[in-house]
Amino acid sequence: MRFSFTKYLVYTTFSLLLILGTTVIAGADSDMAKQSQNPLGTIISVPFENNFFFGIGPSDSTAYVLNMKPMYPVNIGNWNLVNRFVIPAIYSEGQDIDLIPGDPILTDYSQINDIIGGSEFGLGDITYQAFFSPAKPGKFIWGLGGALVVPTATEDRYSSDKWSAGPALVGLTMPGKWVIGGLAQNVWSFAGSGEDDVNKLLFQYFINYNLSNGWYLSSTPTITANWEADSDNRWMVPFGGGVGKVTKFGKMPVDTKLVAYWNAEKPEFGPDWSMQLTVKFLFPK
Repeated sequence: MRFSFTKYLVYTTFSLLLILGTTVIAGADSDMAKQSQNPLGTIISVPFENNFFFGIGPSDSTAYVLNMKPMYPVNIGNWNLVNRFVIPAIYSEGQDIDLIPGDPILTDYSQINDIIGGSEFGLGDITYQAFFSPAKPGKFIWGLGGALVVPTATEDRYSSDKWSAGPALVGLTMPGKWVIGGLAQNVWSFAGSGEDDVNKLLFQYFINYNLSNGWYLSSTPTITANWEADSDNRWMVPFGGGVGKVTKFGKMPVDTKLVAYWNAEKPEFGPDWSMQLTVKFLFPK
């Protein structure tokens, strides 16, 4: 059952990539690719980020997380307010409890580290991010704001049952064909029914090199740290990258990217590696 589900997700991913990859319009706008890679840009975007995690726990299970990340920038005089939501839908396979030594410790879905017999599918906690950024930035583009995590998960294993919030910032530069920068946030719990406190760091650096006709090379791993966990189970540090391309369906630009990451550091039952297919619909103003 779970193997066939995983195969279905993988086949769907590569079929979609093949369709998008063959829908090429000559002379696709490389500048549009750079704008799409700017997390503080003025383009309205609706990304669908398909994440596949492999080698989880002693059963070598898999998980799938669809992150929907709509971004809507609003101009307020000399400033832009960039609004972004992260809405996760999650499927994870269970573990064979007999293979787990000792008493397993359950953690939240962001570490893909739950040790529960049986598979589950459901909505995860929704994150809202807001950044204030100069409307006319210089060579260095920056934004300051915050993040709010709302306990909306439909399954207990995908939520801490806590409201969390904290500061967030973005900084980047776009010299020539490059888009280089990083996004960081740390949230702490302040309300909710969950028993455990939340204190989590998220850091994503992004390095993109743009080629001709909308093609680009990309490395955008997300590094996380759970400060409430012990030192051996605190960090998730992936390395890797892949390729992307901006194409057009009629007049609508679509940014498609395929990357893979190996986890150099991970919790005890965390995934060994992951693959990500992102399809981002762009709506230039």
